[in-house]
Amino acid sequence: MSSDKEATGRHPSPVQKLWRIVVGSVSPSLVWPRLQLAVKAALAAGIAFYIAPFMPGSAADYPYYAPLGALVAMYENVSGSMRQGAQTLVGLAIGIGLAFMLFSLGNPSPVTVAIVMGLGVILAGLPGIGSGSDWIPTAALLVLLVGGHNPDEFSFGYLVQMGAGVTVGIVVNLLVFPPLHFKAAALSIAGLRLALARQLEDMGKALKENWPPEHEDWSRRSDALAASARSVRLAVEKADASRRANPRRRLHPRDVDLDYRNLRDLERITFHIQDVTQVLSDVIWATDTPFVIPDEDTAPLADAMAAVGDILRSIEEAAPEQAELTAAADAALTDLTARIAAREVATASASAAESVLLSLHRMLRVIKSAHA
Repeated sequence: MSSDKEATGRHPSPVQKLWRIVVGSVSPSLVWPRLQLAVKAALAAGIAFYIAPFMPGSAADYPYYAPLGALVAMYENVSGSMRQGAQTLVGLAIGIGLAFMLFSLGNPSPVTVAIVMGLGVILAGLPGIGSGSDWIPTAALLVLLVGGHNPDEFSFGYLVQMGAGVTVGIVVNLLVFPPLHFKAAALSIAGLRLALARQLEDMGKALKENWPPEHEDWSRRSDALAASARSVRLAVEKADASRRANPRRRLHPRDVDLDYRNLRDLERITFHIQDVTQVLSDVIWATDTPFVIPDEDTAPLADAMAAVGDILRSIEEAAPEQAELTAAADAALTDLTARIAAREVATASASAAESVLLSLHRMLRVIKSAHA
């Protein structure tokens, strides 16, 4: 494909560059989950505004708060919509109560408004209110400034319309394809498992290269692996939250408890791989470390790392030879342990092979206990 310069005979104009920046910034957000949420929010707001004039009494005079309530209740999962909607209404009720306390003290003045706002911020810090905390001072201020001479009617209409909107938002989120984030959790678990297998394989290759090895990108992945583990935890927690109060969970069953167990196992393996990464990096490149890996241990250690990595990869790929790979890794670690224990030759520097070997044993124990 030819470039813009070749196609037009000139460099892209500033407008074209700006358009590319805008499209590049916006397009990642237009994935299906966000688009689905936007469609449901629009639908809920439209329905709420349609029914708003039918609210009883003075509430019909404030229809614009109904779509606001629908928007407030629109969340990425059903249980979140229910929780956020309920917390918002609680916050509104507390804020309206604060405003009426001010009216009982007389006409609003800068001093009384400041007092009520201060109390609103204090009450916003109460536990259990959650997202409703921001609505306490907001509701109090709206009653004071918008309610004017009819605070009773405004407060009633405000609360009723917001309640109607919240109800519509929850119902729409419940009935219109409530999302289940199971696939994202499964993909993130698979991605982390394969990344850990790759790290073990790359470190094993580094052990067999002439030191210092030419390929050292593996030595900089420790933080990335930790970040990946955190992302997996967030994905599993999101999947867990998405199934609560979700009627679609009966049609798409998934063992989220198994996801949590897999997550904990991968977090433990990640910790041990990070430790091995740091040990090898220090042995290869650090000038102040007193530890070495004897030449006779490099190849067996590399093979053991590759064997454990093969097991992780076979778990993800559901390979039929998984049991054989586990037995081979167990035998390699046992043999290397016996060789190191039987060695009687003293060296000038302490061996770091034992530390790496211990971490590999711990990884294998986690894998075997999880897939026994």
